[in-house]
Amino acid sequence: MHRNPELMHTSLHEMAQALAGADAELIEQFFYSLFTEAEADEMAKRWALVKELARGTPQRKIADQLGLSLCKITRGSRELKKDGSPFRQLLARIHFEDGQQ
Repeated sequence: MHRNPELMHTSLHEMAQALAGADAELIEQFFYSLFTEAEADEMAKRWALVKELARGTPQRKIADQLGLSLCKITRGSRELKKDGSPFRQLLARIHFEDGQQ
């Protein structure tokens, strides 16, 4: 698959701007319109893995629960540990602190 980093950056930035301040229902409808069922399922699993990592769930257990590769889970773990992690910031926005919501 051919990747276009400039298009990716521009499009993701535009979508982020359009979604900023939108209500959750509109954003959810947008996701369902934009993604195929398989893509929406993959996105949901990736977000679920971030929450499980924040809870302290072992990576192998997450892999078994969600049917994801350890590579994806390890990547999520690295992103969660970064200073200023966008994952941590978004978890805080949904009041998901110390693995509790």
